[in-house]
Amino acid sequence: MIEPLIMIAFIPAALALNLTPGADMLFCLAQGARAGTRAALAASAGVSAGTMVHVALTGLGLGYLAARHPILFDVTRYAGVAYLLWLAQKTLRTPLSSRDMPDIRSAKAFTDGLIVNLTNPKVALFILAFVPQFVDPGRAVLPQFLALGAIVATGGFVINGAVGAFSGRIARVTARMPRLGQALRILSASIFAALALRLVLEGRRA
Repeated sequence: MIEPLIMIAFIPAALALNLTPGADMLFCLAQGARAGTRAALAASAGVSAGTMVHVALTGLGLGYLAARHPILFDVTRYAGVAYLLWLAQKTLRTPLSSRDMPDIRSAKAFTDGLIVNLTNPKVALFILAFVPQFVDPGRAVLPQFLALGAIVATGGFVINGAVGAFSGRIARVTARMPRLGQALRILSASIFAALALRLVLEGRRA
């Protein structure tokens, strides 16, 4: 059980971090523009699920191990780069129409969000640096990690989902217009490519 005072301090800090624009928020924004509101919410759920995986692994000590061996982060980082570039080219090649958008499966959007989050080493580093500050080492560590991680994941789902849903509503309207639909595809693909470039540049600065 986590002390109430710790929860009072943790929740505002977690929400402030959720509100900071980052790779997950941009990904959900792009998914909404690409495939509509339902896909954006599913992608946000996938991102939150990935966050919980990071939290569980860090609570088990694997996050610390990966931090001590940068090659593990490098492998993960470039897997994420490859996947984002694949999403970018697929988005450019897939025609967008108001009829096509509802047909994109939520399960696929969820999986995309999960993979993008899991292959972003900065999420693991964030969990490793932030969450332990609120963990009592005198108690069972993993349950505390999971409880605190659930707060981060829930806040992220609400905020990223809202951003993605907003872009999804716009996408449904503009998808009826061929030129605007093409612009949405280019915008989404550009965001995916920019996120891939960001992962590469972050690796060089590390």
